[in-house]
Amino acid sequence: MRQFETGWTIFAATVILVASGTPAFAQEWTWPDHPENLQVLPENWTGQRLRPVMTGFTRALGVRCSHCHVGDDGQPLSTYDFASDDNPNKERARTMLKMLGDINQTLKTLEPSGPERVNMWCHTCHRGRPRPMTLGEELGEVYHARGLETALDHYEALRDRFYGRGAYDFGEDALNSLGYSLMAKDDFDGAVRVFLLNVEQSPESGNVYDSLAEAYMNRGDRQLAIEYYERSLELDPENDNAREQLKALAAGEH
Repeated sequence: MRQFETGWTIFAATVILVASGTPAFAQEWTWPDHPENLQVLPENWTGQRLRPVMTGFTRALGVRCSHCHVGDDGQPLSTYDFASDDNPNKERARTMLKMLGDINQTLKTLEPSGPERVNMWCHTCHRGRPRPMTLGEELGEVYHARGLETALDHYEALRDRFYGRGAYDFGEDALNSLGYSLMAKDDFDGAVRVFLLNVEQSPESGNVYDSLAEAYMNRGDRQLAIEYYERSLELDPENDNAREQLKALAAGEH
């Protein structure tokens, strides 16, 4: 794995800048002179050379040492078995490191599109999350596993924690996609709840009122559908769909 040494020397210097604040393992513990079981990072790295890389990982993924290593949060780091491979996330991390190295090697074959060459780091995709998913993907996963109530609670928790940090796109698309996935299952009550939340979050978007109107129309709430299609047209006079639906509603076709 010697091909990683140069790249990871640069990475070590970079993550020092990212890993500001108190590291997750700033306890009574000493970094070993010769870390054991290094399989992707160079075997001759010292603990002090390893330290900024590990700290960078915790910041990039928003996790603590126990995410990849054998040990319990809240316990002294001296109780951890850092050399053990029993935690499956450790092998995942190794695979991700290899992938990161491959990506950066490939990027070097491209002519830079700007004055500085682009590099990939863990925080490029993770941005404080263990699993770098879009908001729509994450909400869909939670919904399919634990239902709508939990998915909406999860949305609020993510918004409280990550809004403004770039980890997720909190625009209207994620909730809109979730709402339409509910309508596809004929869960119009659930779709209305999702679209109402989207209206609350994006009150100046004609599109979210259009979606809410559609959910009400499918649920049989004709007057509410008319109200929200009209509101959508006020915000977006170019919304031909809202105009056509209003005509159909006025003609009694819905």
